[in-house]
Amino acid sequence: MTCLYGSVQVLGFTVGQEQPPYHLYSLPTHAALTIEALPHCKPGRTKREMKMEAKAVLRQHIASASRHTLMKEVTSSCSVLLLERLDTPETLFLSSFPEYKEIFASHSKRMISGKLAFHECAALTSIGVVVLPDDQGMNMSESWMATVQELVKTCLEDDNGCPVILTCGGKNVGKSTFNRHLVNSLLNHIPCVEFLELDIGQTEFSPPGCMALHLVTKPIFSPPYIHQCEPRKMVYYGNVLCDRDPDRYMEVVRYLYAEYKKEAPLVINTMGWIKGLGLSVLVDLIRLLAPTHVVQLVTTKGSQDSVVLTPEFVQTATGWQTKGKHQIQQKSVDLRTSSSSSDEEVQMHVGLQGHKLMYIHSEFPGVEDGSCLKYRSNVLRDLALLGSFSHLQPLDISHPLSLHSMLPYQVPFNAVALHVLHCDVTPTHILYAGNASLVGLCRIPGGVNSHADGPVLLSQAPICDCFGVGIIRGINLEKRLYYILTPVPVAKLKQVNCLLVGAITIPHTVFRNQPGVTGEVPYLTSDYSFTVSGAGKIKVCNSLRRREHPKAMS
Repeated sequence: MTCLYGSVQVLGFTVGQEQPPYHLYSLPTHAALTIEALPHCKPGRTKREMKMEAKAVLRQHIASASRHTLMKEVTSSCSVLLLERLDTPETLFLSSFPEYKEIFASHSKRMISGKLAFHECAALTSIGVVVLPDDQGMNMSESWMATVQELVKTCLEDDNGCPVILTCGGKNVGKSTFNRHLVNSLLNHIPCVEFLELDIGQTEFSPPGCMALHLVTKPIFSPPYIHQCEPRKMVYYGNVLCDRDPDRYMEVVRYLYAEYKKEAPLVINTMGWIKGLGLSVLVDLIRLLAPTHVVQLVTTKGSQDSVVLTPEFVQTATGWQTKGKHQIQQKSVDLRTSSSSSDEEVQMHVGLQGHKLMYIHSEFPGVEDGSCLKYRSNVLRDLALLGSFSHLQPLDISHPLSLHSMLPYQVPFNAVALHVLHCDVTPTHILYAGNASLVGLCRIPGGVNSHADGPVLLSQAPICDCFGVGIIRGINLEKRLYYILTPVPVAKLKQVNCLLVGAITIPHTVFRNQPGVTGEVPYLTSDYSFTVSGAGKIKVCNSLRRREHPKAMS
């Protein structure tokens, strides 16, 4: 989309006629983008002069016959857009998988607007654009808009211009959309915004299972699986929930937050898990990160059950690692009678200075109703992973290459350490666990010093930099080599000395979509028995006890 005349607003970002073209992705996996024309005027110019300027712009792009008809509809306050069909390596690669082909196809017959007849939109449908009913676009409540405006004003008026904004709420209440709208609105006035990604299940700029700090300099006009990008700092957590290891989750948060230099506003995205242990972790996040503003999104239905995250609540609530204010006071009394206790225990509670709570009621159709979602969270995670691997595609290719046809890197066993996250694997089975698995490509301090022929194993999960993800597509025991396929640039790969295997699985469509393979398709089998001990679906235990119940744990 190029704005030729006037100005428009898309998801909070204003596009004017002096700006470059922008790629817009309005896809059925997310709410459709809304292009809104903004009123504009030019001091010292008459309406006739402004209309003649619009006519001069159209003359460069439209034939005279069509231009004469179109000019009857153009006024001095109109905005003129040039829309062109967009095909990129990412869209070509993702649409090459049969499961996702429909995402990039136009469903114009069932997307006809009630206000505008389909035959009047022929110019738009010729490039894949269809007009939708109003309720399928961005639906933002008054509290939503007021909150964004106030936050933008705060960023502009703040002395250092660096407020810390934490967004929280349950599942499917619009946190990600709000964050995109907020970031875009801020980019209208400032050159960059920092983004701390703490939602490991529904990441914005990184592969699933990653936690990262990003520097955002361009507006966001696409779903996460389209705009995967290189972070400032990233850690591979290796799961979509932190319930298995909340302590490591909090360590990663500290590691990433230490990189934030307070040179730009910080927007923090959190998980949609806000009950039980999830609430305890959220309380710890607020205390640790000490945000200046907490934006809590709720629904009319869910607001009755949700906890209001006021500064008073955060000060008194019990976190996963930290204690409430009344517990600290009690501990201080105990310290006077016990010289063996440590002062550090009293200092566990941080963030007592408080924050400003901003409450938003989400009112879009299907809010908090998972049954209304056409694409489940696991599908969006698979798309995000495929979006990362789409960067392997050549820029000038018209037919996407399948992953199995690409040449992998070969990595000696003794050049990298290997570790499986969130579970214990016996050393004799470690290569079985790693083969055909998604791995985080990381760098541990100190390097790997080993002269052994076998794989180098780590005894515990490290907190270290991650440069991206890869697939161990094969292991050669004779040559002691891993074969790894990854979109990470070579300059970054030279620093990788650790492979972390997590619970994030390779999308099944990658295994099924291997055209050209003769004989048995690698890693697929129909000879599988669920009667074998250990076979079948893994059952997740959700009976994790909270720390404040030590008696129940014994």
